[in-house]
Amino acid sequence: MSQKTKAADETSHVVRKGPEVTTTQTKTPKQSGGTPSLSSQSGAAGDKIFSGSALTAGIIILVVLCAVAVFLVAQAFPALVAPQDQIAGGKGFWQYILPLVVGTVIAAAVALVIATPISIGVALFISHYAPRRVAQILGYVIDLLAAIPSVVFGAWGISFLAPALVPGYNWLASALGWIPIFSGPASATGKTLLTAAVVLAVMVIPIITSISREIFLQTPKLHEEAALALGATRWEMIRMAVFPFARPGIISAVMLGLGRALGETMAVALVLSSGPLIASLIRSGNQTIAAEIALNFPEASGLSLSTLIAAGLVLFVITLVVNVIARWVISRHKEFSGAN
Repeated sequence: MSQKTKAADETSHVVRKGPEVTTTQTKTPKQSGGTPSLSSQSGAAGDKIFSGSALTAGIIILVVLCAVAVFLVAQAFPALVAPQDQIAGGKGFWQYILPLVVGTVIAAAVALVIATPISIGVALFISHYAPRRVAQILGYVIDLLAAIPSVVFGAWGISFLAPALVPGYNWLASALGWIPIFSGPASATGKTLLTAAVVLAVMVIPIITSISREIFLQTPKLHEEAALALGATRWEMIRMAVFPFARPGIISAVMLGLGRALGETMAVALVLSSGPLIASLIRSGNQTIAAEIALNFPEASGLSLSTLIAAGLVLFVITLVVNVIARWVISRHKEFSGAN
């Protein structure tokens, strides 16, 4: 090999140490125009396969969502344009669907009011307070609750929870009956909208707890240690370091639980004694969209079937609006979280 080739394949580094000059030579790989190695070829192929699979999955989701929307609109159109006297109740579709929408929103909202503080508290206990072994056991229990079918929660609600809540409903009616939501007489069976909301809260607690726990565990340790080093107590550290970091994740968890509560069918259908829309939560009455569809769909045909599908379309729109609002809220707060 010639002297010029050696000079091209080697790079000289000069290190100055005081008055002396030391020269070290480091060999660099040849910049030849040869073919890339087998590992780089397989890595590039894997990247292409993965990116193509991810793009395909995203497109499939959008196509399925658009197909569902088109189906609902097409099937619901006869009910939307039908004469008022041909719709159940004889007052038109919107008068029929409005009480169901209000009942659905009330049940989901009450469920979130009950479930959110409990879920965040359990998630904080697992992630920052409980011993390691206890935290693992509680984590397994929470994951197990999330896997229980809704019909089991409904059976538990109708056989155990509803009768157990009757004395409490009677007390609310006598002591707080001047408040419209607790006005009596209380239901003798306990099959009320408040009971359905409690069942929904138990169903969404595992979802919110699991997601919140994972978000809390991802809080940077440097943030927590810095707060503790400044003299903060454990609760102050959680308030100053954990909650700001986890705020977008908590909102996402709550919105996911809200979606579960809005669309729940069998548990509400089993627990709730349906009836006209009323303000009281402890009297028999009210109904949700999902339970209305589940109870009447097997016997529906013709225009009544289109009416139920139109009710499903309304629930679809409500869920979509809720998710859009959640994305908007998260986008407003994410720049202030530790996620960035």
